[in-house]
Amino acid sequence: QVQFVESGGGRVQPGGSLRLSCAVSGSIFSLGYMGWYRQTPGQARDLVARISRDDSDTYYVDFAKGRFTISTDRAKNTMYLQMNNLELEDTAVYYCNAYPEPSDWGQGTQVTVAS
Repeated sequence: QVQFVESGGGRVQPGGSLRLSCAVSGSIFSLGYMGWYRQTPGQARDLVARISRDDSDTYYVDFAKGRFTISTDRAKNTMYLQMNNLELEDTAVYYCNAYPEPSDWGQGTQVTVAS
């Protein structure tokens, strides 16, 4: 079974940048799509961006367009989320998983945007 371990979160000021990493155990090629999700307290876990098996197809939700970039390094079985121009509203726990049917969730990585 594929498992996911997220890292790279932290505390940044508005306008700052972070790059999140997702280490995938098991074959990354077994997944059609993978995605980054985020969750704030009391809210549902929502999709942020997703990428296809061959990296040819990416999708971003509106708030991520122009600021976030999803990518993979399949040789390293790793997926990334580059986040630029971060806003206070981006504060959340970020997770990676398969899309559209996630499997077991990892611990996530906390992103805090604060001045």
